[in-house]
Amino acid sequence: MVVDDSLTVRTAFSRLIEDDPALALVTTASNAERAIAILRSKPVDVILLDLEMPGMGGLEALPRMLEVASRAQVLVVSSLTEDGAEHTLTALAMGAADTMAKPGPGQFDASYRSALLARIHALGGSDAGDTAIPTAAGKATTAVKALRARQPEVLAIGGSTGAIQGLNTILRGLPRGFDLPILITQHLPASFISVFARQMETVAARRTVIAEDGAIIGPGDIAIATGRGHMLVERRGERLITSVSSAPARSGCLPSVDPMLASLAENLGGHAIAVILSGMGRDGVEGAAQLVAAGGTVIAQDQASSAVWGMPGAVVREGIASLALPPAQLVGKIIEFTGVAAWK
Repeated sequence: MVVDDSLTVRTAFSRLIEDDPALALVTTASNAERAIAILRSKPVDVILLDLEMPGMGGLEALPRMLEVASRAQVLVVSSLTEDGAEHTLTALAMGAADTMAKPGPGQFDASYRSALLARIHALGGSDAGDTAIPTAAGKATTAVKALRARQPEVLAIGGSTGAIQGLNTILRGLPRGFDLPILITQHLPASFISVFARQMETVAARRTVIAEDGAIIGPGDIAIATGRGHMLVERRGERLITSVSSAPARSGCLPSVDPMLASLAENLGGHAIAVILSGMGRDGVEGAAQLVAAGGTVIAQDQASSAVWGMPGAVVREGIASLALPPAQLVGKIIEFTGVAAWK
């Protein structure tokens, strides 16, 4: 379903979807009110939603859409302005699964079309990697292996499509005295990062910085990877110092979760716990493997609560994750595994 007040946008997106034999365009709507009415009678898998529309805006309509079409995934298509970033990140925190920039004049090219189709396929459940964890009885399970015993000194979180709502759940659930540094790599456009950092600071009620070269991360602080490079960390006394790497990651992501986790394995001797949240692809699996090999622990979001079980599914299938649970339950495991040393 395409929801946008622009006829040009609706037409362009509709043609793109109709030209893909694996997709079916259910309908379009020029406003949110019409979209909600249609959703009451027509099931859809994916909704492409513009936030800035006359009448009821997409942000106001989103909770009602998710209530009426509870199984649908929402892809927000928005502008890259600061106001657009603020609204989009609010939508992601409310339950939208992913975002893409609305193409400007001449930008609806092959690269944009390919990226948009990939996200629609992933959100629609056609990601071939999204499989449950089998057991001998053929049922899904959340436990993969026992947690390692090495005491974490850092909490690292990586995510992409559908991760922000779970990230908010985790940050809100951590005790006020939790004083491990918290590193976050979230796939977002570079222009969104400053707004994202402010929102995370509000959600967590913790000092939050963007991990530029030389940023100092103290106990309980949050560091957000920039949108223009990967976050690397090294220890100096009781503090962590960040740097930015622009070296291409094998995942193709910028920023990528892999370099962040690899630097924790190398520079902190594996004294870290990493959480892999909902997201497309396999970013994080290589860094997670290095972290576990160094003695660290990796846990993941489960399939049922993930918008796309690509990234967390990869660390589970590779046997890297110690367990897979919904974000609300991951909080308890983080607290349990970090123990009283985290807020002494």
